[in-house]
Amino acid sequence: MKLLGVLCVLCGLASPALALDREAFTFTDYNLDVRVEPEQQRLAARGRITLRNDSGLPQKTVVLQISSTLGWRSIKIAGKPADYTSHTYASDIDHTGALSEALVSLPQGVLPGNTVELDIGYEGVIPLDATRLTRIGAPEEKARHSDWDHIGKAFTAVRGIGYVAWYPVATEGASLADGDSVPETVGRWKAKETDASMKIKVARTGEGSAAPALCNGEGGVGLYEEMGKSDSAMTNCSYIPLRDTVPFFVIGNYSAVDHAPINVSYLPGQDEAAKSFAEIAKEINPGIPRMAGGSDGLQIIELPDPNDSPFVTAGILLVPLSFPVTNDVELNMVYAKARHMVLSPRAWIQEGLAHYAQAAFIEAQQGRQSALNYLKAHAPTLVEGEKPAGEKAAVVWQTSYSLITASVDLRLQTKAMYVWWMLKDILGNLPIEALLDYHADEDTDAAYMQRLIQARSHRDLQWFFDDWVYHDHGLPDFRVASVYPRKVETGGYMVTVEVENLGNAGAEVPMTLRLPETSLSRRIEVRAKSKASIRIESPVLPLEVVLNDGSVPESDVTNNVYRIEQR
Repeated sequence: MKLLGVLCVLCGLASPALALDREAFTFTDYNLDVRVEPEQQRLAARGRITLRNDSGLPQKTVVLQISSTLGWRSIKIAGKPADYTSHTYASDIDHTGALSEALVSLPQGVLPGNTVELDIGYEGVIPLDATRLTRIGAPEEKARHSDWDHIGKAFTAVRGIGYVAWYPVATEGASLADGDSVPETVGRWKAKETDASMKIKVARTGEGSAAPALCNGEGGVGLYEEMGKSDSAMTNCSYIPLRDTVPFFVIGNYSAVDHAPINVSYLPGQDEAAKSFAEIAKEINPGIPRMAGGSDGLQIIELPDPNDSPFVTAGILLVPLSFPVTNDVELNMVYAKARHMVLSPRAWIQEGLAHYAQAAFIEAQQGRQSALNYLKAHAPTLVEGEKPAGEKAAVVWQTSYSLITASVDLRLQTKAMYVWWMLKDILGNLPIEALLDYHADEDTDAAYMQRLIQARSHRDLQWFFDDWVYHDHGLPDFRVASVYPRKVETGGYMVTVEVENLGNAGAEVPMTLRLPETSLSRRIEVRAKSKASIRIESPVLPLEVVLNDGSVPESDVTNNVYRIEQR
């Protein structure tokens, strides 16, 4: 009978009219009891989830996915066992490169906008597994220090979607071998689940002293109770709303150093290292203001292996406490603090400012050129991600992939970082007053932030937001169209430079006249598919004109230098 059910499902998938929509439902509420047994590397979960049909069609099938090392034990609807089949589904949103997928047949179709509740149970093991990375050629050792998630007797750390599907999700398959497929898929999931609620009760059971779990929701971090000799410890962790958080839990023999607003959870023997990390983190200045509802606190949780890659999220950093503290670790601290200081439902604001803060930190520590080098290092990712915007100039692309509507992925984060950097250059400084005026609960339309910035700066920035935020017009492409140096009676030259923008997005770009012993710099605003000119007085005949210093992302930078014929 089960075989017949599987065949029916496969037949259904083969028909375009009955194609399975894995992302039809949004998970609006999780209420799970999770039991972790470190000695056995086991995890068992029971609870209830609520799903809403956000597709445009009635749905008869619900898709539930968990890590491939976990298995479904029970799925019920209205207290009765549900009819479901389970199989392995390839996807790199999990560290194993696969998921245990359950296809649940509903007693009746769920109409668009309606919900269904499921009582679920699943269990299995979560071992260290870097299959998805080694499969695409990553060295085994390096892969294991990137995908370090596992349940273990001495230490446990498990991150959520994009690392380990330890709670149910439902997405289309994604592969690390397919460009940005994984971050795009995870980004879509986060965007859908932003208003969802999650309540997780994590019970750690086993022999000896049972340390409570730390997790990154309310009530889960900073819990240091004296448990003594016990067989269990409980942590209640809630995410209301979930926003774009990747829920994780960590279990270890932690102690804590509290240098408010910095807290460091450290493992035995790391007392001095923890104090030093707390002092360094407290001095880190992200260079952005703490906005309404934000916090300038930071929770650091030690990873035991000194070679493990750090993981950073809002206000929390998982990192080895190794010395000396590297620039990368400092930048992770900057991002974690900045991400916690900005409360916004819009990713281009929250993620953009957090990544901008990293560039601003480099500028404050090492100078503008170092910050520009940091921006340039990220430019190739953005240029590659923006190619379709030039190739597919249709309105659907411009709106679906704008910073307002796009999923949170590397392209959005990089572009949003550049947007804030360009705004800083246009206005002469980051619009601090506008950011302080910002309130997340008042951000009900896309132009809210633009209005705040314009009110404080008294600048019309409609063209900039149209090209860079509200639509995806791709990137600018600047070139020097002509240079006309004219001698003046008082000596020197009046140099007229005409700049053309071949791209579909406008920008204010820096321009430099290179002289034999010095240089002269100005800024020029050039709208999309337009030309603009500027006149600069120079004491001598310039050698060349150079457009852009790396502060504006361009689709082509090979045409940014114009050499002037020497007379």
